[in-house]
Amino acid sequence: MKLLTIMIPVYNEEECINKLYLQLDKVSKLLTCKCEFLFINDGSFDKTLELIVKIQQSDSRISIVDLSRNYGKEIAMTAGLDYMKGDTLVIIDADLQDNPELLPIMVKEIENGYDDVYAQRTSRKGESWLKKTTSFLFYRILAIMSSVPIQKDTGDFRMLSFKAIQALRRLGENERNMKGLFSFIGFKKKAIYYERNERIAGKTKWNYFKLINLAIRGITAFSMKPLRIISVTGLIISLASFAFLLKVVIKAIFFGDPVAGYPSMMSAILLLGGLQLLSIGVLGEYLGIVFSETKKRPIYFVNDYINSNSEKNPDV
Repeated sequence: MKLLTIMIPVYNEEECINKLYLQLDKVSKLLTCKCEFLFINDGSFDKTLELIVKIQQSDSRISIVDLSRNYGKEIAMTAGLDYMKGDTLVIIDADLQDNPELLPIMVKEIENGYDDVYAQRTSRKGESWLKKTTSFLFYRILAIMSSVPIQKDTGDFRMLSFKAIQALRRLGENERNMKGLFSFIGFKKKAIYYERNERIAGKTKWNYFKLINLAIRGITAFSMKPLRIISVTGLIISLASFAFLLKVVIKAIFFGDPVAGYPSMMSAILLLGGLQLLSIGVLGEYLGIVFSETKKRPIYFVNDYINSNSEKNPDV
């Protein structure tokens, strides 16, 4: 390993930047390879970018990709893959919930021949019961629904070999779910278990709307099972409805039948109406993905790329 790129996507993390840099600088001195600190500024509107530029003046290892607006973490990581200069990559959050002290262990596993050394959480400090429960369910549901194996309780904190980096660069879809893409490329993987820390400062930028959107994108991007579930559900309801129709006809012919009750009729209408709306919604999600991909728009735009040599990565 000649050069390790440490990628840090940031969005309004002004309270974390200085503490993060001190930790990364400390850990980098324990590594046998050179390091690049690659900050991806995802449209921050606080002093995040200003603080990084200030630190860069005294540390030539820092490079900055300043995106033109807030695209979201998935796109920010994609930009980092394009602009990184290292032959190995590690992705870490700015809030230090992911412990940089794991980097020497990850480097050792990469040198042992693994291509994707991912950090798997055994616990999550400082998070609510609801957040932990929904996260637990998300990974299990995603694993069941996905057509590729998904690592449970695993975020974006991982180290990737040059082979894995090159594979990820070949994936050009607009609707990106990096957790699924990490699994999709395959290669030799190794889990490193750790306890996730509390945020060192600031507040999380993820709300439940964003998390639900990420979950839906993760399922629809890597599985056709929701469509199959709709088909099977429709078939079962059709068969049940046909059986019930036969029962009503036979009962009316041989025994007579009073007018059906209002509650049962409304229950059937609401049930079928709800299933129809759900089915249309699922179809709409897949149609939206097709619509987004066919436009062939660039995934992101860069406002500025800043490094010590004022050079853009020649491989991009």
